[in-house]
Amino acid sequence: MALPFGIALLCGSAIVIGRASQPARASDVLFLSNRYGSEDIIASDIGRGLTINLTRTPSWDGAPNRSPDGLRLAFASLRDGDMEIYVMALDGGARQLTNNVSFRDSDPAWSPDGAQIAFASDRTREWELYLMDDDGENVRALTHASGGSQSPAWSPDGSQIAYVSYYRGNAAVFIINADGTDAHPVAFSGRARFLAPAWSPDGSRLTLASDQDSRDFEIYLLDIATGALTRLTTSLYMDTNPTWTADGAQILFESWRDGNPEIYLMDADGANVARVTNHAARDSDPS
Repeated sequence: MALPFGIALLCGSAIVIGRASQPARASDVLFLSNRYGSEDIIASDIGRGLTINLTRTPSWDGAPNRSPDGLRLAFASLRDGDMEIYVMALDGGARQLTNNVSFRDSDPAWSPDGAQIAFASDRTREWELYLMDDDGENVRALTHASGGSQSPAWSPDGSQIAYVSYYRGNAAVFIINADGTDAHPVAFSGRARFLAPAWSPDGSRLTLASDQDSRDFEIYLLDIATGALTRLTTSLYMDTNPTWTADGAQILFESWRDGNPEIYLMDADGANVARVTNHAARDSDPS
């Protein structure tokens, strides 16, 4: 899942780097954690309580996004000294896709057919969205917004991309056609921020994180056709980075309700909230 606008970013040739000690499974939950010392991407078999450190580098690795077939992972990393995008198989080995020494590339998101990756870059000194083929070739600009654009998320049919950009003085969620036309806001307010969009598997709804009803972020459900927003979480601490399970029945998200970020799971209507991770380290950004 893509990095939240204004939160996470404040904190080429094939290059094989690192290898997991055992293969992860397509059904594993992926998340970001510093439980092994540095920020790494972890695969977890929740049912058996097993975890695998996929990236295992001393540098920050984050913004994990799983390929549609579940077998590959796109992510951002600082391992070469600046933020670039990599792809790896879940059984290990990372291939660098972007190489821009003076600028940052982040927030990779696979297209539903696995042929393209959308990502955010400040290579024009303004954060914008770009598309590239899954091998890093054929890079082209998608957005040209004056307020910057980040956190791309593809619709299930591949025709649209939801993302975050500034609108009327605050972070808002937009939808744009995959060919770069008809960019328009779908969740915005001059007094609140809307972040971290994720499409439901049927393409009718978006989950979002927003601080519109409280000082901390909570998870909301947006009906795209009607624009109706439904609040799903009501904790006193930050809930963010929602992502759907493949069947659309549940939503994974990151929450600070226990004093440090952990991964939680709830039904798509906000019921039956359960903690998935329980660790003194920071576990965040599920995928």
